[in-house]
Amino acid sequence: MSTKEKNNAATIIGGGGHRERLRERFLKVGIKGFHDYEIVELLLTYAIPRRDVKPLAKLLIARFKGLRGVLDATIDELKSVKGIGENCAIHICLIKEVCAEYLKEKTAAKAVVRGAKDVVDYLHLKLSGEKVEKFLAVYMNTKNEILDFEVLHEGTIDQTIVYPRKAIERAFKHNARSIIFVHNHPSGDPTPSARDRELTRELINAAKGVDIVVHDHIIIGKSGYVSGKDMGWF
Repeated sequence: MSTKEKNNAATIIGGGGHRERLRERFLKVGIKGFHDYEIVELLLTYAIPRRDVKPLAKLLIARFKGLRGVLDATIDELKSVKGIGENCAIHICLIKEVCAEYLKEKTAAKAVVRGAKDVVDYLHLKLSGEKVEKFLAVYMNTKNEILDFEVLHEGTIDQTIVYPRKAIERAFKHNARSIIFVHNHPSGDPTPSARDRELTRELINAAKGVDIVVHDHIIIGKSGYVSGKDMGWF
C-alpha cells in the first residue's frame, strides 16, 4: 500500500471512530453540550459516508454564520460549498422542513391560540430564513383552535394585490370563523410599513362583511415580531 493510500485509510478509520463517538454521545445525552459544528457534523455523517466531515461542518458554520444559517440556507447555497453535493444539501434542507411540520402538528394539537406569541411559535420556523416575503392566513374556529394555515402570496406586498377576496374564499373552504394574518420581513426588521397598516384595514373590512373576525396581523422579523393588535390597529 502506498503512503497516500495509508493516509487515506487512516483518515477514513479515524473519521469512522469519531462518527461513532458522536453518535454514542447523542444516544446518551441528546445534543446537550454539542457545539454547533458538532451538530452539523453529526448530520453530515448520515449524508457523506466514509469521510472525516468535521472540517466540512466547521466550514459550513463559518460560511453561514452559525447553525441557524446552515439550516436556513437554500439547496443551491449549500451546493456552492465545496464538498456538499446535491444529496447532502437536500438532507440538510429536509431537516428544517421536517422540524417545521413537526412543530405545526404539535402546536395544532394544543389548538387554542391565546395571543400573538402562540402564532409566532407556530410559524416562526416556517418563515425563518425566507428570502422573500410570504403573506399567510391562520384559520381558526369559534374556539380559536387552529384549523390550518395557507400562504396567500409570495413576494412584496407593496404591489396592488387582492388579498381580501382570496383570504375570505379560503376561510369558507376551512369553515373558519376567525383569522390571524401573518407576514415576514426578510430584511429582519419587523417594523410595519404604512402599506401593512392599510392592508390590515382592508382585510378587517372584507371579513366584517361576511361575519368573520380578524384577530391580528403579525409581522415577523429576525429580531422579533410586531402585533397589529398590540399596536392598537384593532
